[in-house]
Amino acid sequence: MPVALRGPGLVGAAMLLAAAVTAVVLVGFSLVSFPAYGNSNVLRALTVVGQCAAFALVVAGVLCARAGERPGGRAGLVRLGKLAAPTGSALLVASTLGIPLAASRLYLHGVSVDQEFRTQFLGRSATSLGLPDMAYADLPSFYPSGWFWLGGRFANLVGLEGWAAYKPWSILSMAIAAALVTVLWTRLLRTDLGAVVGVSSTAVMLAYGSPEPYGAVVALFIPPMLILAWHAVAPTVPHAGRGAALATTLFLGASASTYTLYTGLAAGTVVLMAVVSTVAAILRRRARGPEDSSPAPFPPWLPAARLAAIGVGSILLALVVWAPYLLAASRGAPADSGTAMHYLPDAGARLPLPMTAGGLTGWVCLAGLVWIVARAWTSRRAQALGLGVVAVYLWSLASMAVTVLGTTMLGFRLEPVLILLLVVAGVFAIADLAGLVVHAAGRQGGADRPAAEAADRRRRATAVVGVVATLAALAHAQGIPDHLHEEIRLAYTDTDGDGERADRYPPGPESHYAEIDSVILEAFPDRERTDLVVASTADAFLAYHPYLAYQAVTSHYANPLGRYAERNEAMIGWEDSTDADELYAMMTGTPWRRPDAVVARPSGSGYTLRLAEDTYPNDPNVRRFGVTIPSEAVAGPHFEVHDVGPFAVIVVR
Repeated sequence: MPVALRGPGLVGAAMLLAAAVTAVVLVGFSLVSFPAYGNSNVLRALTVVGQCAAFALVVAGVLCARAGERPGGRAGLVRLGKLAAPTGSALLVASTLGIPLAASRLYLHGVSVDQEFRTQFLGRSATSLGLPDMAYADLPSFYPSGWFWLGGRFANLVGLEGWAAYKPWSILSMAIAAALVTVLWTRLLRTDLGAVVGVSSTAVMLAYGSPEPYGAVVALFIPPMLILAWHAVAPTVPHAGRGAALATTLFLGASASTYTLYTGLAAGTVVLMAVVSTVAAILRRRARGPEDSSPAPFPPWLPAARLAAIGVGSILLALVVWAPYLLAASRGAPADSGTAMHYLPDAGARLPLPMTAGGLTGWVCLAGLVWIVARAWTSRRAQALGLGVVAVYLWSLASMAVTVLGTTMLGFRLEPVLILLLVVAGVFAIADLAGLVVHAAGRQGGADRPAAEAADRRRRATAVVGVVATLAALAHAQGIPDHLHEEIRLAYTDTDGDGERADRYPPGPESHYAEIDSVILEAFPDRERTDLVVASTADAFLAYHPYLAYQAVTSHYANPLGRYAERNEAMIGWEDSTDADELYAMMTGTPWRRPDAVVARPSGSGYTLRLAEDTYPNDPNVRRFGVTIPSEAVAGPHFEVHDVGPFAVIVVR
């Protein structure tokens, strides 16, 4: 293979092709006016067409690679296969998500629940080259900014507002990740097997992880990186595994800048691997007889040394994103303990057992579990994936155990990673079984058939296995939009930043947000949105307009340095104000910046804001309550009240 398509060259080409096919799907379908996904089967049909094209590309890549890698095969076919397979994985992402959402400008789940703060974060990132907090003024970000910072640059590049860039950036970043992970699998395995594993893991990620796009990007790389990490801390020959250690370091550093929960699981698994390999090395040394002079694969101290190097290196990389927050915290800034881990739904109170769920995914997970157990003594891949599965269950048990301490470890959020690990193992199990079937096709009565007949029968058996596997994968892919039905529905029923609903029904109160925005900007003609603090509990207003927030959406995603609970107390105090001077004194007498505007709803006795507080261990874990500012408290020179639809905009001078 030419140098241009080795390593970085192949990665670069795969990324460009992934971006190209995603752009074709997103831009092409945006030029046509389609009915809402839930109101018509047109987009569903086109989605299946796109998925078929994606699988056709992967199959073509497999066939080209197999033909080129045979003795006497053409290197050009191998190159074509190594590019076609990742392009197919990227097209699967673009088709499965981009086409069902073609008639909406919002991503899965619209701007409801957690998607509101994510959209707000991307909008904030699009306004700054730094790492500002998604909500509060004058604070560095607490939530990892990596994916959102890149999304902000994407928004700047294509000239979109943050909320409008969220959908295309989510799909584009996952498509590129799918292409890259397919490239990685084809480097770790045979090209044909790597392509199959890559597209299979992409399909699973789309079904179970795509509503949280930055998490899905990280999750995709966990299975192959665990295999590399196992080689790093438990090499098979002396002095091996240095490249694997470097790759593990880069992955953990990048993932820590993107999604801390998955990083914690991956790092914990690497620690578990180092412990297991150290114990194995000690036992191996004790079991060796005096006459055994063969060198050991590695000394007992090597796993700990590699683990330390990986840990230090990944932390240094993560500091690119985490340093501003850590510096602010180290300077003694008052901080809350944080409530990010205060969530225990029903799924978090039981162990995830996807292999018992039935259906195609359940059966593949069961096959993966059987394969891991059966091959644990002979397969390095089975050992790595098995340790990953063990780590997920240990984390889940620990998450349930620490509830006695008043918190959790969000173990339920690891189920997509568990499914991904088991499905990858299941693909290996199916590949081993297919190999046995193909081999048996060339034998009869315990003996090999004549060479020509055996080769013909094995080709036919391979074709049968390939067709069945492709149809099974297509059946799973066709069902992904159904699995994401509620998420897709909300993308069409939520009102977007232009005040429109994609299903063409009358919009909600959000249609007045543009006028609210104009009122605030007209009140402060010399200031930008990014310099104005707005106290607003109007759903998604700050997700669509990048003002600074006086209060975060909920405490669970609030910056601990922002003093969420104290801000709530201050806003509750506004209810007791009796005149404008007293309210203004309350607003200005805090350690943080006062609001420049308040967006509330008029009520009989004043103007009502809706606040939230943590109610863990209850489920739901958030309680909403109202705070009403008396009408007489805003009747003074410090305040101007503007009625906008069902809202009131209180400008603070």
